[in-house]
Parts: sequence; C-alpha cells; structure tokens
Amino acid sequence: MRQRERVLVLYITARSGHYQAARALEQGIRRVNPRAETLTMDAFQYLNPVLARIVDRMYLSVIQNKPEIWDYLYDNPKVVHRSDSFRKLLHRYDSPRLHGLLQDFRPDVIACTQAFPCGLVADYKEEQEVSTPLYGILTDFSPHAYWVHPQVNGYVVPAEESRQWLLDRRVEPDRVRASGIPIDPVFAQSPDAQAIRRRLQLKAGAPAILLMGGGQGLGPIVEAVEQMDRIPQDFQLLVIAGTNESLYHKLITRAPALKHPMQVFGHVDFVADLMSVSSFIITKTGGLTTSEALAKGLPILALNPIPGQEAKNASFLVKEKAARLVKDFGRMAHAVQQLLDHPNDLAALAVNARRLGKPQAALDAARFVVGA
Repeated sequence: MRQRERVLVLYITARSGHYQAARALEQGIRRVNPRAETLTMDAFQYLNPVLARIVDRMYLSVIQNKPEIWDYLYDNPKVVHRSDSFRKLLHRYDSPRLHGLLQDFRPDVIACTQAFPCGLVADYKEEQEVSTPLYGILTDFSPHAYWVHPQVNGYVVPAEESRQWLLDRRVEPDRVRASGIPIDPVFAQSPDAQAIRRRLQLKAGAPAILLMGGGQGLGPIVEAVEQMDRIPQDFQLLVIAGTNESLYHKLITRAPALKHPMQVFGHVDFVADLMSVSSFIITKTGGLTTSEALAKGLPILALNPIPGQEAKNASFLVKEKAARLVKDFGRMAHAVQQLLDHPNDLAALAVNARRLGKPQAALDAARFVVGA
C-alpha cells in the first residue's frame, strides 16, 4: 500500500484529551513517515467558532453544576435518534467551509480524535461521493453511537472490549484496531527515576502521590488535599492544577500549613516524569490521563468521574483491576490509607495497569492511518 503523505487530523477543544491525542498521532505520523505533511486543527473552532464557544461553556457548566444532565444525554439512544436531524442540519451548514478546507489541503487521509468532526466528514463523504479514507481515533475506553458511520474506513480503539463493541454493531473486523489511545511517545521512555526525585527534591523513603483533575484542573482538588492531610501515614503530594490558575493559587497558599509536603504545578510538559516517581495517581478518569498512567504502570484511584465517558472509563479500569473507584468523596482518605497500608495490593494494581498500557499507541495508530 502506498503511504498516505498528506494527513488532516481533526479534534475539538484546545488542551483537551482530543487535542492531546491529535498531537500524539501527529508525532507518530512524522516518525512513521518523515515525508508526511500534517495539518492538525480544531474542527469546531474552524468551522463554527461562535457555536464552539457556546457549546464549550455549556459543557463545562453542565458537568460542574448538573452532571446528572450529562449522564442522561451521554450515549442515550433516544437522544441520539432525536438529535439526528439537528446534527445533519449542522453538518450541512458547516459543509461549505469543510469543502474549502479539503480543496485547499487535499488530504490523502483524514483522522478525527472526536466524534463530531468524524461524523461531519462522514456525512460530507456520503453526500459528495468523496472517497478520501476517514479514520476515527477513539479517546475513551467505551465507544458511543455517534462514532458509527458506514463512511468511516477504520477505527483505532483503546482495548479489545472497545473493539468488540464496534464489531457488535456490524463494523467489519479489519476496520478496527485495538492499539490504544494515542499518547505522547515520551510515555514509552524509561527515565532515571532517581534523577527525577533529586530534581524535584522529594523526601527520601516517603511515597509520592500524584493528584490531578485533567488538563483543566477540574474536581474537588482542594478538598481532596485537605482530606488527605489528615492521614497519619508518611507521604508527599504532587498536585497538577493544569490551566486552572485559581486552583493553583489556592493550593500554593495552603501548602505551608500542611503537615505533608506538597508541590504544586500548573500546566506542565513533564507529566511523564511526575508519573515515573509516583506510587499511584488520584484523578478523574479521562481517557488520555488514564492511558498515560497505564503506560507507566501507575495504579489509579478514580475520584469523582464525570458521568458519561469518565464513569465508563472508571468502570472499565476497575473491572480490569488497574484502578479503584472512590464513589463517596468522604471515603477518599480511607481509600488512600488502604493503598498505603497494603503495598501488595498496590503492586497488583500496577501489574494490571502495565498489562493494559499501550505506550506505543501513537505509532501503531499512525501506521494504520498512513498505511505504513
């Protein structure tokens, strides 16, 4: 098969998991085929910037204030059916700009790390009788109905269970590859953990616990820190606030009064290093963060997953015994104590995390997409 050299990669929402997966896929493509020309862009922002801002604000508001609404909407067959006409209308509205983009760049292949642009391109292909190969790159462990379309030529999914879900919906087996969620190739490396510990000035002999709420620093992070500081065991905290500046300053202000050492980081590019020196991670269960942790063999304590995709990710990871789920936030400190007090349990979680981890996912996805 001739390698496809002009690759259009579409995602939505900057600094989201979809964006990170798109960038990781782009890196994989360049390593697989150095001659490849890639164009990676936020499809929603390019095609419909006003609606993109409205939807982004609405989504954040719903998951922060009324998560039960998102739980009802997410992958609900009734909602999927009722929204079909609106989605097709929106796709027709966006079609002229998409047409211009495709005419200008003339991609040999298109890859989408989110279902909206994938569905948009699939409908465009159907209506315009376009044959450009289209690939859906899933960034959560449980697929949903918006991904399924006959014009999608191939899917990259996180696990065999995700693959089976698509096969059950009559997607041909050779169109689905369970090579994992594309993550930055740096997570496949084995850095010098001792050198990282020295650089971070970590306390010798005390476990390091990594705490984060995704790239946007969402969730009850401050409350989690305060609850954990009442734990008698010796440990130290590494907290990533991401792009949440308010959270960062709150944590920095509280740090001197805590009895456990805590280091606070904003939006950083060395998450892989922090994972390399941590005993386990407490986090929301976004597909990218959990895939990075699995690649590092890092046990996961799932904290307050968002209903919908994150709750399903958590269920999958718990079933595979790579994570534990804290359903009652008031029990979080107890869950942390249990892990600290039972190193054999923690080691078993780490083994299962490593078993599920796919550190080469970006390269494998790239080979599938570009036909290498």
